[in-house]
Amino acid sequence: MKFTEKIKASQFLKAHAREMGFQDIGIARAEELSQEAPRLEKWLKEGMHGKMLWMENHFDLRIDVRKLVEGAKSVVVFTSNYFPEEELNKEGKYKIARYAYGKDYHKVLKKRLKKLFATFREQFGEVNGRAFVDSAPVMERVWAQKAGVGWVGKNSLLLSKQKGSYFFLAVMVLDVELEYDSPLSDHCGTCTACMDACPTEAIPLAGVVDGSKCISYLTIELKENIAEEFNGKWKNWIFGCDICQEVCPWNRFSKPHSEPAFKPNDLLPSLKDKDWEDITDDIFDEVFAGSAVKRAGVQKIRETIRFLG
Repeated sequence: MKFTEKIKASQFLKAHAREMGFQDIGIARAEELSQEAPRLEKWLKEGMHGKMLWMENHFDLRIDVRKLVEGAKSVVVFTSNYFPEEELNKEGKYKIARYAYGKDYHKVLKKRLKKLFATFREQFGEVNGRAFVDSAPVMERVWAQKAGVGWVGKNSLLLSKQKGSYFFLAVMVLDVELEYDSPLSDHCGTCTACMDACPTEAIPLAGVVDGSKCISYLTIELKENIAEEFNGKWKNWIFGCDICQEVCPWNRFSKPHSEPAFKPNDLLPSLKDKDWEDITDDIFDEVFAGSAVKRAGVQKIRETIRFLG
């Protein structure tokens, strides 16, 4: 594309993305993530991915999106706010991560990206590309920082000075050149709130999360029983964890979302501790129909509650 066409295409993409409900949109040049390669290799060798063996696969694709999309030239990153109006079960003890209050974001955002891609092609002709929502070996947070959407914090999540960290990331890789945004610098400074607050000490170094110790991993991804060494070391999270986000100073700027799909099922706010402890398959299926909580499944939820005692 010519310079003026790049600007027009970029502005069109960002404008229509916002119309579809995305908030921040940034664009980076598709290239090899040469600096990330040794970090990822070290993280894997030290076993910080726990039992998530699938993370060892497709190393070459993770560090170079051009191998995912032939002729890729641009990586477009989108954010979608999920911060809720209020925390659920505030008076009880069992908690689930805020991102799981509503419908599964993978499906919601992927559908939206497909529509956006089709609209973009209608306007600018034969464009090839792929859309990803945490569904392929793409290092979304790295690309988001390169695209100027935010920076990777010490808890490894993407942070924004205006919005904090309660937002989903979605990525589109295209084979056309666009107008690229400037990377954003780090604004965590000397703050170590997230590192200090993690009860399982899953953040040993700034920007490095030991997944094998992370509460989100232990309550969702781990298919085995939780090791006794973690007993009593977290505050009753039964699906995911928001501790490192709750203590982050930048999240004082988080504002409630207005996305209907991310609002909780009408039955979810009414669940009390006793309801969680006695939850049946039928109630679970009704409350969490179309939810990311389905990833763990009712049996995993029961096992975690038993572990918490």
